Amino acid sequence: MKVLLADDDKVLTHLLSSGLRAKGVETVVAHDAMQAFMSALRSPPDVIVLDVQMPGGTGIEALKRLKQSAKTSLIPVIVLSGSVAPATSEEVKALGAIEFLLKPVGPDTLYAVLCTVLKLPTPVITPV
Repeated sequence: MKVLLADDDKVLTHLLSSGLRAKGVETVVAHDAMQAFMSALRSPPDVIVLDVQMPGGTGIEALKRLKQSAKTSLIPVIVLSGSVAPATSEEVKALGAIEFLLKPVGPDTLYAVLCTVLKLPTPVITPV
């Protein structure tokens, strides 16, 4: 599985990328919305994890572009946000996001969601 992680929080992308790579997931990281869109066009991933608030255009703008492009429109997009506003979740799902996750999210939780989205066997997560 190849995942594009798009978030301007470099600590979070490092944590998620390291955790996913430990599970055998190939990760590509982008730190702004335009970089995420261009990366997805260059080398389409199996799934995109997209933060809402990023420089270079918002994650919502990137989601719109991704869903309008023939090359990326069918790639599942999971949106991350620190906002608990119900309108954010509703807006991104209306724009085509398959899932909405509130930050903070750890690599185990994200991996389980990725497996569900891609219809792969879902790992059992044991609480620590």
